[in-house]
Amino acid sequence: MDERLVLYEVVDGIAVLTLNHAEKRNALSRAMLASLKERLERSAADPGVRVVILRAAGPVFSSGHDLRELAGGSRADHESLFTLCTEVMETIRLLPRPVIAQVHGLATAAGCQLAATCDVVVASEDAAFATPGVKIGLFCTTPGVALARAVSSKKAMEMLLTGTPISAAEALSAGLVSRVVPRERLDEETMKLARQIATASPRTVALGKRAFYEQLPLDRPSAYELAQRVMVDNAAIPDAQEGMRAFLEKRPPRWKD
Repeated sequence: MDERLVLYEVVDGIAVLTLNHAEKRNALSRAMLASLKERLERSAADPGVRVVILRAAGPVFSSGHDLRELAGGSRADHESLFTLCTEVMETIRLLPRPVIAQVHGLATAAGCQLAATCDVVVASEDAAFATPGVKIGLFCTTPGVALARAVSSKKAMEMLLTGTPISAAEALSAGLVSRVVPRERLDEETMKLARQIATASPRTVALGKRAFYEQLPLDRPSAYELAQRVMVDNAAIPDAQEGMRAFLEKRPPRWKD
């Protein structure tokens, strides 16, 4: 694994992962995806990490797959590449830590998929998002999975059918982005949000994130049934009891987990 492709550092319990191949517009090559998967798994294994920030070096967040790896490759090559990409996206979804995408510049195709997969997206005012595969004859079908779960189906199809980039402001309105901030404050505002999330009980956050994604595809009665079970389990853990006592006693909680 080339450790230079995705930089890794931990600051105040926050793992900062930086896509670091600016000269290739942070394309999600096979090597980049493998490195990113390893870094995500490393953050999950570190008990000191409470939140993950995924950001990028250079002027572009990510241009998506490296087309050099798709043009002329065999079916087996394509299958293994798309499988690896899906594994990275599912690693983010299943990670027991919240993952914040810090997006500036363009996030296109699988790069848009990567941002849409994260739990929270903070974008700079100059950011733009697109799924332009249709323009080169390769419909962004896998990016569409994440996109359709972040925005309405009509908006997703418009983006997939036209490939036209949408601005950060439009992405915010559509639900693809959580918040938009000035470019010069992107690092500061993302870290501020991460630190706020990091003050919560890690076990409670992990439990809540897992349940949130588990209930999404369910019908409402089934979703409530699952959520109720999770609430009962959550109420029994030491951190929940400590948190409720701390609130009633008007003091900061002391997390045990």
